Amino acid sequence: MPALPRAATSLVAAAILLCGVPGCASVVAVDPAGDAANARCADVMLALPPDVADNTQRDTDSQATSAWGDPSKVVLRCGVDVPGPTTDPCVTVNDVDWVLREGDPAWTATTYGRDPAVEVLFDPDEVASSTVLVELGNAVSRSPQSRMCVGISEEIIPPTDD
Repeated sequence: MPALPRAATSLVAAAILLCGVPGCASVVAVDPAGDAANARCADVMLALPPDVADNTQRDTDSQATSAWGDPSKVVLRCGVDVPGPTTDPCVTVNDVDWVLREGDPAWTATTYGRDPAVEVLFDPDEVASSTVLVELGNAVSRSPQSRMCVGISEEIIPPTDD
C-alpha cells in the first residue's frame, strides 16, 4: 500500500487538531421551511453574521437554516409561512418588524411583512431577544418588506356616513 505524500499527512494531522480528538462539532438538525428554496433566502443566508449573542455559527443539515451556539442557543429558518394579521405582539427593531410568540422555553420571532419570512427560535433566559433581533436584522432585511406592523391605536378606521 503506498504511503501518503507528506503534504497529505500534514493535512490529516491539521484536520485532527482543528476538530479535536473526540471529533468536530456536530451538525445541527433543523427542519427546513416550506419555502426554503426561495432565491431570496439565499440572500439572507449569505448575509448572516458568524456570531449571534456571543455564540458561534454552526453547520445545519437543511437548506436556508442556521444555528448559533453549542448547544444551539439561536436557530434560524428562512422560508416559513408569511404571517398574516395577528394579535401577537409585533415589535420593530432597526426597521425590521418581528411577530413574537412566547413559548416555554423557546420564543419564536418571525419577520412580519417580508416574503420570504424568517423565523428565529431562542430562549430569552439564555440570550437577550434585543441582541438576537439586532444582530440578525441586517441579514433578514435582504428579504423585501411589503407591510408593516400596526397597533390597534394606529388602525385606520374608515369614515362613516353620518
